[in-house]
Amino acid sequence: MSSTRVVSLGIVALLHVFLGYALITGLALKAVKVITGPLETFEVEEPKIEEEPPPPPPEMEEIPPYVPPPEVVVETTAPPPPAITIQTTVPTPEPPRVVVTPPAPPPPPAGPTQRATPRGRLGASISTDDYPDASLRAEEQGVTAVRYEVNEQGRVTPGSCAVTRSSGHDRLDRRTCELVERRFRFNPALQGGKPVRETRAQSVRWQIPED
Repeated sequence: MSSTRVVSLGIVALLHVFLGYALITGLALKAVKVITGPLETFEVEEPKIEEEPPPPPPEMEEIPPYVPPPEVVVETTAPPPPAITIQTTVPTPEPPRVVVTPPAPPPPPAGPTQRATPRGRLGASISTDDYPDASLRAEEQGVTAVRYEVNEQGRVTPGSCAVTRSSGHDRLDRRTCELVERRFRFNPALQGGKPVRETRAQSVRWQIPED
């Protein structure tokens, strides 16, 4: 609502209030005279608001139809095939093998070849008198087997005696090797007529004599 129209409506309202008041207070005649005079009326026109026309719709750009590009055929030259080089190797002939034949061993000197032979009876070299006293008291008995070496002089090499089967008693085993190395005598073994070393074996039975 515009301000001019509001003012007009306010004036009309005041006139109605004034007329009502005049009728009530008895001043109606005076008021009527005054009011019955020529009244000027006027029409309040509201200002017209010119509406702006809506903007025209945006022009649509015309999309040209799709035209596929022309096919371009590029002629390519195939690469030349790879060169294959065949290299032949001529085998080098192996040098002739030289076979060296070792010289034949010299023939053994002439002479007899034989084993060592005992001087006397080996069993008689050890008797019950050789029984260790401690073994007699403990009543130790058994068979001791030993291996030993006979040197070029026909004697048992010291320290060469070794027990191959124990009697079960260390004293009897040690006593056996001690007597073998000290008492056994041989004619040495011969090879090609010369004395050589020889390994021999012996068993000794230790048994307490009955009274």
